[in-house]
Amino acid sequence: TVFLGHEFSAPLIVAGMTGGHSLAEKINAAIAEAVEELGLGMGVGSQRAALLNPALEETFSIVREKAPTAYIISNIGASQIAMDLSSRDLEKIIDMVKANALAIHLNPLQEAVQMEGEPFYKGFLDKAQEIIEDCEVPVIAKETGAGISKEAAEKVVKAGFSAIDVGGLGGTSFSKVEYYRALNNGDKEMAEISKTFSNWGIPTVLSILEVRTVTNLPLIATGGIRSGVDIAKALRLGADLAAVGRPVIQAAFKEGSQGVKKYLKRLIKELRITLFLIGAKDLEELRSKPVVLSPRILNWINQRKLKIPI
Repeated sequence: TVFLGHEFSAPLIVAGMTGGHSLAEKINAAIAEAVEELGLGMGVGSQRAALLNPALEETFSIVREKAPTAYIISNIGASQIAMDLSSRDLEKIIDMVKANALAIHLNPLQEAVQMEGEPFYKGFLDKAQEIIEDCEVPVIAKETGAGISKEAAEKVVKAGFSAIDVGGLGGTSFSKVEYYRALNNGDKEMAEISKTFSNWGIPTVLSILEVRTVTNLPLIATGGIRSGVDIAKALRLGADLAAVGRPVIQAAFKEGSQGVKKYLKRLIKELRITLFLIGAKDLEELRSKPVVLSPRILNWINQRKLKIPI
């Protein structure tokens, strides 16, 4: 599998999730060791914490130390870009992990329901365009659990992003995360607001179809990918890579690098079995196999006037 010029042993990466706290260094090191050995890639969580406190840089830089040849994606929020992140800071986060690409994460939902959230998006696309023109690595637009619509995808394409990570509804809900954080902090109002939006967003499958209706940009499917069968479905519908998050952190937490390796190997084996069962000798052939879409998906396709993945 080739994605943004890099060859992967399988169409699978680990989604950017963590960094900037005491456990993060250990977890990121375990994930990095696993993806290095398996010829895959990984993202890191938002590096904003390391910009605010340089003592936390090691929780991110450990990734490149443990994975000298793997594909590494650095990460910063759209709100930070909109609030005039300096070009020096941008260079710093890319250099921190010697990144192959930069993900700008779009999390308006989380910022809006977070107690200390910064839902500042005004002027983001113009500023992103400037950054993309100057950036030495490809820039990925990455949603974080609410998915990307075809209208949003068109704006992303116009701004010059190199790839899209749909980050669809179906995996970790950051609105639910904020619900529990607000409860723990005794903020009942924000807890209720977070709860209201806990199922807000476009499911991953539908977000792939939304994006593919308007662009052929390289596409990552993230959000509820839990098996090799899920990966096969995502690829057949138009994704180039699939990314997994929460189960990898759980594996790293319980069994370290070996646990992550075991889990990722299982996903790859399940993908191979899926290809075998549908009679596809490779991923290219998988993409030409017939699909059966549920009434719910067809209804969405019809209402939204999306392309059917023939």
